[in-house]
Amino acid sequence: MTVAEGVSAHGLVVRARHRRNPYDYALDDTAFAELLLAAGLRRAESVWRNHSTTGTPPRGVYPRASMAFVILDPTARKWETDADVVLAAITVGDDALRFLPNAAAKAAGHRHTGRDHGDAVLVDPHLLGSGSFRYGHSTQVRGLITAASSQSTDQDLYEAGLLATDLIEAITAAHRTWEDTLGAVNWLSPDGEPAHHRYHDMVAFFSE
Repeated sequence: MTVAEGVSAHGLVVRARHRRNPYDYALDDTAFAELLLAAGLRRAESVWRNHSTTGTPPRGVYPRASMAFVILDPTARKWETDADVVLAAITVGDDALRFLPNAAAKAAGHRHTGRDHGDAVLVDPHLLGSGSFRYGHSTQVRGLITAASSQSTDQDLYEAGLLATDLIEAITAAHRTWEDTLGAVNWLSPDGEPAHHRYHDMVAFFSE
């Protein structure tokens, strides 16, 4: 679990740490951590701009110069636990750490209901239960569930959506580079061989 840390142009400390890396065929752990950090630094600039402005930004002034993000692994298996499917977490600013559990709760809620956690909070509380977070939206962009916390619910949703889009584009770019470099192979692995035995296990019965 490689940790990457940087400081934004306006002095916000950004930390990114991934729990798993399903893209190691194209991005080693260091490169993936740097990709996450770069996305976090871009969100730091947005957080600072919308918090420190003297004007009236489109989504209102952000109450804090800190933010927490949780991203779930879109390649995870259905049976894996919430803790196991966390792809990465990113914190922006000095006061971000305490908001990580809130972001995690939104992401987990989205995973369980199959839609924005805010829908359940506002419309379908029967889908919640003891221990469920009472506030906030989450987003799923092209299969990538992402949640953020520390601003208003709409501001959290906006930043989570931008982060998800940013990460998808960066991962896709790395994938295209890997494709161009390696050429035509069957499997998404450095040696061109299946990375998991489960596919052979699926059809092993045929040769028995």
